[in-house]
Amino acid sequence: MLLALAQWLAQDIRFFSVFNYITLRAVLAAMTALGISFMVGPAMIRKLTAYKIGQSVRNDGPQTHLVKAGTPTMGGALILTSIAITTLLWGDLRNQYVWVVLLTTLGFGAIGWVDDYRKVVHRNPKGLSARVKMFWQSIIAIIVGIYLWRISSLPAHTELIVPFLKFLVFSLPAVMFVALTYLVIVGTSNAVNLTDGLDGLAIMPTVMVSSALAIFAYVAGHAVFSKYLGIPYIPGAGELAVFCGAIAGAGLAFLWFNAYPAEVFMGDVGALALGAALGTVAVIVRQELVLFIMGGVFVVEAVSVMIQVASFKLTGKRVFRMAPLHHHYELKGWKETQVVVRFWIITMLLVLLGLATLKLR
Repeated sequence: MLLALAQWLAQDIRFFSVFNYITLRAVLAAMTALGISFMVGPAMIRKLTAYKIGQSVRNDGPQTHLVKAGTPTMGGALILTSIAITTLLWGDLRNQYVWVVLLTTLGFGAIGWVDDYRKVVHRNPKGLSARVKMFWQSIIAIIVGIYLWRISSLPAHTELIVPFLKFLVFSLPAVMFVALTYLVIVGTSNAVNLTDGLDGLAIMPTVMVSSALAIFAYVAGHAVFSKYLGIPYIPGAGELAVFCGAIAGAGLAFLWFNAYPAEVFMGDVGALALGAALGTVAVIVRQELVLFIMGGVFVVEAVSVMIQVASFKLTGKRVFRMAPLHHHYELKGWKETQVVVRFWIITMLLVLLGLATLKLR
């Protein structure tokens, strides 16, 4: 909206043409999302508290978590509202990729919202069943995969790129591309959701990964830079840097309220949506494997749950003291803040490694 206004004003006032620069709008998007969240956050937390929309806590978990019971949840609605408003203000609404990631994010957010609503309002501890949740996630992800395949204009737009190896790419037929898209979007969504178990643990890695993806999106959408760095040129992908900027800004503002001791939790409405957003952007800019690297903390958390479940079903024994992995380290004696900050540090290193793939090819 503001971009369209700026372009109209630029016809008479040259200064407004500066808003055509994606980098400027990405920064403004981050600042706008940050501002919206800071302004709306306190009132939203008061409302959630008044409506007694509080978090339930596992009885078999670390005893230090029992004090978290009743802390307002569903705060992810604040993140999604900030992202949506900011994207509509600063994004190029003629860009199809902007709508793909925005609608995918809101779609997964809706699934998470229904799940949270049933848990905290209807007092149904199960919320949405895993089968129903996976069904709707699958529907959205498959639709996205099919749509991205249909609008791809070059073979490179659907190839699987292997990090650090410049000439090693795999051409994917339609079925494999859609399957990969499904795995990346649904997998990342649920991995972020599993990671969201400690104060600030999931949101800061999300901010770091989204900031890095903004760089990948900008490069992929720039003909000169993409050619120089040897990655597919995807016209229009650069606009996703604005969307990623909005995620970073909204995430940092949410961290203000979610830092230990948390005043609010994001809930499934935030975690599922943010994971889907990261996965969708990675698919569009052809950096699925780089996302796997940068989101290593999310990956390990999800894998720890799969290993724990498989081991218990097959042998009756647990590999970890408790899954996801962050609870394992808590039960080993790490303080919550130690786990969170150390996982942040690991994510920072992995993000830098992911960014290194831009040049080391």
